[in-house]
Amino acid sequence: MEHFTIATVAEQSPAFRRVLWTGRHSQLVLMTIPPGGEIGEEVHPDVDQILTFVSGVGEARVNGDTKQIAQGDLVAVPAGTKHNFLNKGPNPLVLYTIYGPPQHATNTVHQTKQDAEKAEAAGLDQPPRG
Repeated sequence: MEHFTIATVAEQSPAFRRVLWTGRHSQLVLMTIPPGGEIGEEVHPDVDQILTFVSGVGEARVNGDTKQIAQGDLVAVPAGTKHNFLNKGPNPLVLYTIYGPPQHATNTVHQTKQDAEKAEAAGLDQPPRG
């Protein structure tokens, strides 16, 4: 059994992206977006995503709609939907997200968004399949 006090674990992870757990059909990932930062506009053609915000304030842009987000909010992003999440506050925007199926390599840690982009471009962040 895996057990996490998820809000505490998320708050203690300063990395842009940290894969916390990977199962056969889903994956739990922590993210910390610095002030003025963003996840980056993206579309996951075959992956559903559920994001829960632990602290900070920001903006969700999903399929052309924009909403303000804060601690306690949850946003569901169906596969094939364009989305981005931006930090609009003075403190880090901290969240955890569940991907179904997994989206990133098991045990991945990217300290910054730039590190994540480099790894993805180099093919070093491939999710497990099978």
